[in-house]
Amino acid sequence: MWGSVVVSLLFWGFANEVTTVDEAKRFYPLFGLMANVALIFSGQYVKYVSSLRSTVGSAADIWGLSLKYLMAAVVAGGGLVMALMTFMQKKVLTDPECVDPTKEAKRKKTKTKMTMGESISFLSKSTYIRDLFILVVGYGMSINIVEVTWKSKLKAAFPDPNSYSTFMGNFSSATGVVTLIMMLLGRIVFKKFGWGVAALITPITLLTTGIAFFSLTLFPNFFAPITAQLGTTPLMLAVFIGAAQNILSKGAKYSLFDPCKEMAFIPLDSESKTKGKAAIDVVGNPLGKSGGSFLQQILIGTFGSLSASTPYLGGILGTVIIAWIAAANSLSKQFAAKNEEMEKKEWPLNEYEKKEQ
Repeated sequence: MWGSVVVSLLFWGFANEVTTVDEAKRFYPLFGLMANVALIFSGQYVKYVSSLRSTVGSAADIWGLSLKYLMAAVVAGGGLVMALMTFMQKKVLTDPECVDPTKEAKRKKTKTKMTMGESISFLSKSTYIRDLFILVVGYGMSINIVEVTWKSKLKAAFPDPNSYSTFMGNFSSATGVVTLIMMLLGRIVFKKFGWGVAALITPITLLTTGIAFFSLTLFPNFFAPITAQLGTTPLMLAVFIGAAQNILSKGAKYSLFDPCKEMAFIPLDSESKTKGKAAIDVVGNPLGKSGGSFLQQILIGTFGSLSASTPYLGGILGTVIIAWIAAANSLSKQFAAKNEEMEKKEWPLNEYEKKEQ
């Protein structure tokens, strides 16, 4: 909870405060890239700490030594974050060559507190925040529905635990490689096609692969002759398409969806930025995941099994993604308008000169 919600909320809140839209298009995908590289190093560190057990005698010493090394890394990482934050506040944000003082003065406004009821009211009144909320909830529900349905087919295709573990190991490796590649390509997408196209890639990826996956799952007899010519079965092909769906959707999330979500807060005023981000990050993410699980539980309870619920899950997934795409299109127009408005406020002389020409 702390790492996924609080630390993420604080980091992206600070990044949105000190980053312009043009800078975000270049650097936000790199932030995600560095976060995934950090996960690789942290995993290797945990693996190294676990290997120390061969040098220690008793089980108590093993746990005590591992805990000390792990907590030392946590303290060192926290200290490094505090040092970097202090440096940014004292050296970077006060340097006129790095930050325009007029922009920084506009950002420093009093932040108001809201109750849960006020947060919901604010969410319902702001079309911009509501569309952004739909994006976050749509992703959470979609990926939850996709993963649960796919893993049920995966277990049917690989009933042996060793085979299942081997497949998941290859799946994890492929996810890491594809995510890193997509993060590098994310900068190109933002630069050449803009926010709107980047925001649509994730839902369109889920929709197209979802149609293929659920078609193979729901109509195996129809696809049996085709898969036989390929030397496989509808179940196995559905498993591989589902794997591709999960790999591509997670790669698109980290490289495009998350940066798009964070960029959308930049043109907002300080109050809307603070209230909207709190409502979306703290309420939207859990609602998306729990909403997908809740729907599946209702369907399984009604129809008796996940297999019997699959046709309805496919329909719900399609409906959610269509709403997600509609919200992304709506938000793209609002984002462009707000970004243009922000640029006019910050660079009024440039706009005047353009009119004169």
